[in-house]
Amino acid sequence: MEQWEYLTTFLRADAQTEEAKAFLSRYRPEWKNPPRYAAESLMPQLDELGGLGWELVHMEPVAQVGRNGDVLLPGGGAGEWSHTYFCVLKRRKPYASS
Repeated sequence: MEQWEYLTTFLRADAQTEEAKAFLSRYRPEWKNPPRYAAESLMPQLDELGGLGWELVHMEPVAQVGRNGDVLLPGGGAGEWSHTYFCVLKRRKPYASS
């Protein structure tokens, strides 16, 4: 029977990092000055995780991550702006030989 292992992590979109700048210049060359928190700036981080066998199964924005690892959810009328995403990834566990 197939078994999975899971990874939960917070990723922050930031088009100003060197890695994101290099990626965005290839992916969206028409963007001379990409939006600071463009979701596309997450792609290098997601590609790195994918290269390790992780598949993204869920992503949602969170307003803040607290000191205790708790999260402030966006919403409530006017909502809040965020560039932090809670991500759940999975990959197959290797079969254990019996």
